Amino acid sequence: MIYTTHYSSPLGDLLLACQDNALIGLWIEGQKYYLSNFNDIMEENNDLEIFHQTKKWLDHYFEGKKPSIDELNLSFIGTDFRKKVWKILCEIPYGKTITYKEIAMKIAKEKRLEKMSAQAIGGAVGHNPISIIVPCHRVVGSDGSLVGYAGGIDKKMTLLQHEKVDISKFYIPNIKKDVALKLTRGIIINKKGV
Repeated sequence: MIYTTHYSSPLGDLLLACQDNALIGLWIEGQKYYLSNFNDIMEENNDLEIFHQTKKWLDHYFEGKKPSIDELNLSFIGTDFRKKVWKILCEIPYGKTITYKEIAMKIAKEKRLEKMSAQAIGGAVGHNPISIIVPCHRVVGSDGSLVGYAGGIDKKMTLLQHEKVDISKFYIPNIKKDVALKLTRGIIINKKGV
């Protein structure tokens, strides 16, 4: 049985999911892969300790504090490869970013491979089931592009700005200038300025 509850955040409604008193999911309403890989029966329960702890964690986060991931009991449901990627995400400090390529190099080194596909890393990052807490929003393209956030690029930028990351060094590929200006001021739209 999977239990769920909701949390009202500055990004919109968040759905939290737990199983065996461990947090297994946190999704921004409408995000890509919402509830993916979860086929068990779900029941809402707002009174579980893990949900109280998670909501307190989120309160602190959105207040500008830097709560530790270690404060929560997390359980990842996914392939071994994805779990390795998600573990790396947990190590990215507040206010910092990492590239898909850098994660690929870490995994390749760990597996003693010559190289690893950054696209495979992107797939694993995109399927991160515990958004915000497991900070997949801190992963950017090696060329400075803001890509690959299942919750939407606008929410990725909001989270990075909330964490005091200077997003002016990043750009949004393949987006019209007027749309980008509505998202934020001071970000490079694309390499050509279009």
